[in-house]
Amino acid sequence: MPKLAVYNQQGESVGEISLADSVFGVEPNQQVIYDVVKAQTASMRQGTAKVKNRSAVSGGGRKPYRQKGTGRARQGSIRSPQWVGGGVVFGPTPRSYDYKVNKKIRRLALKIVLSDKVREEKMIVLDSLNLETFKTKGMIQVLDNLKTSGKTIIVLDEMNENCDIASRNLPNVVTMVSDHISVYDVMNASVIVATENAIKKIEEALS
Repeated sequence: MPKLAVYNQQGESVGEISLADSVFGVEPNQQVIYDVVKAQTASMRQGTAKVKNRSAVSGGGRKPYRQKGTGRARQGSIRSPQWVGGGVVFGPTPRSYDYKVNKKIRRLALKIVLSDKVREEKMIVLDSLNLETFKTKGMIQVLDNLKTSGKTIIVLDEMNENCDIASRNLPNVVTMVSDHISVYDVMNASVIVATENAIKKIEEALS
């Protein structure tokens, strides 16, 4: 059963927390992570690319020249794909790129990436996180105390308005509740900072 030190906002160790093996001690599986991240990034695509086919291009209602006797290939419209200004064949049209990944696989992938962060010592547990004001310097001070660097995700058990606003102006810091963390977010972060209550909620949701 993995154990992590618990820190306060001043960066002082105030205890220890035991993590559930079923959530934070899962063996790596690259294929599972690949499948889930691919599905998640696919769902981020807007799918708004669109071209005009020959029915959507204006003009071309008249046969450009007679069928026979010109020595040229027969043509029915100047908006056929082979003409300059003609319609596009098999071009993109608005569509959804979403596809389904089983819930069991999504949950397993999240367990794996969380376990990786624990193994790599890139997860920091806080006893709690409460800022007196919503000023950015308060969040900067907490992160400096914890000696974090790079992209940081702060995971709370419930949204705290002061923490949320204080982190918005920090380009490499994102605050979210435990219900909203995803495989892509965890993989994309250098450090995960989570409160004890958030850890308990994650374990309840994934156990």
